[in-house]
Amino acid sequence: MSKGSSGGRDSHPEENFPGHALPDEAEQDAHAWYLRGMELLGRGSPAAAAQVLQRASAAEPQSRSVREALARAQFDAGRYAEAADNFRMIVEASPSDDYANFGLGLALARTGDHAAAAEYLALAAAMRPEARHYTEALRSVRATLRARARDRARPATQDQPEGGTE
Repeated sequence: MSKGSSGGRDSHPEENFPGHALPDEAEQDAHAWYLRGMELLGRGSPAAAAQVLQRASAAEPQSRSVREALARAQFDAGRYAEAADNFRMIVEASPSDDYANFGLGLALARTGDHAAAAEYLALAAAMRPEARHYTEALRSVRATLRARARDRARPATQDQPEGGTE
């Protein structure tokens, strides 16, 4: 998955989900876990990063930056349903977040829900038409949907060998 929208920045108050501020000690723990998780993700250890970032997310559940990093790590670790859940939380809190829509679309495609994936990828591509990887992902998902529709429309007789059954 490509770099997140935060580009490695830690959360800022204006980027957080609505909620109450955490005590300083908990914020410091969450920040340390976030930094460690980002380091692990950058080194190509997404499963380990997801574990650490899960702790950061539990300590600071309203942080969009932490949740995005967690979703990216889960995606890269092949935990697509979990990644979709986290990207969905970001999209619900901020529908105009193009990267979260893109991530949600990719994760849904990997879980096999191509119809829903196309919706989120189309939103992301509409928000940032210059982002070629957004439009390429949308094109790929739409091609999969068309191929599946053709397969469903194919008569059952084409699947049987010539001359019928013996």
